[in-house]
Amino acid sequence: MRLALGISYNGQAYEGWQSQLSGRTVQDRLESALSQLACRRVSTLCAGRTDAGVHGLMQVVHFDTLAQRDLPSWVRGTNANLPRDIAVQWAHEVPPEFHCRSSALARRYAYVLLESPVRPSVEAQRVGWVFRPLDGDAMRAAAACLLGEHDFTSFRASACQAKSPVKTMNRIQITRRGEPGAAYWRFEFEASAFLHHMIRNIMGCLVAIGQGKCAPAWMSTVLQERSRDAAAPTFAPDGLYFLGPLYAPHWGLPTRTAAFDWLP
Repeated sequence: MRLALGISYNGQAYEGWQSQLSGRTVQDRLESALSQLACRRVSTLCAGRTDAGVHGLMQVVHFDTLAQRDLPSWVRGTNANLPRDIAVQWAHEVPPEFHCRSSALARRYAYVLLESPVRPSVEAQRVGWVFRPLDGDAMRAAAACLLGEHDFTSFRASACQAKSPVKTMNRIQITRRGEPGAAYWRFEFEASAFLHHMIRNIMGCLVAIGQGKCAPAWMSTVLQERSRDAAAPTFAPDGLYFLGPLYAPHWGLPTRTAAFDWLP
């Protein structure tokens, strides 16, 4: 039987998604919990790996198992073995041809940024932070340069293992809640796929433009340079959330969880 699970997690305490020798990753904790429930070793594949400190609202994984459990048990039983900052949101049986990564049509991220003269406190490590005011119109104009199919080499980390830097950016939405100088900004990205550090490198450029350090047209110049040296420094991981992949309707998988409405 092949199962797909939707996973949410707070990434503060973990060294990213992918399993490491330290065992301090989200994948390591999830596979340990699933193996306890299945009474045998369980290995998972994920829709999109996240870095240390990055959060997930609906990571999707799949795995094959001979263990016979009903779907609610895969949720509640696994959660009983997980730490409080990781939770299975749903479980669905899927056909063997389903693959959480290659079956995805697109992937979605959100970055939440606090604009305030005072650093975050209760939301520390859950939001990024800037103390200078941001110009939303300038950032939206810059973001428009990234829509469509492009070579995103300028926003690619040196350790990126993707076979191609060419991706299609479907949507970038920038909204603000609050007044200038005391507001939360939400940057939402949807693309065919993302490169390593791609969102955080784009965020560095958007913030530079929003603060008036660069003109909106600079984003197009950075993109055309196809050089990481052309872009701004990588922005903090704290406010980055993997919203999850999008699949064709015939797979019957959820597209959102309750956390989507909690996130500013």
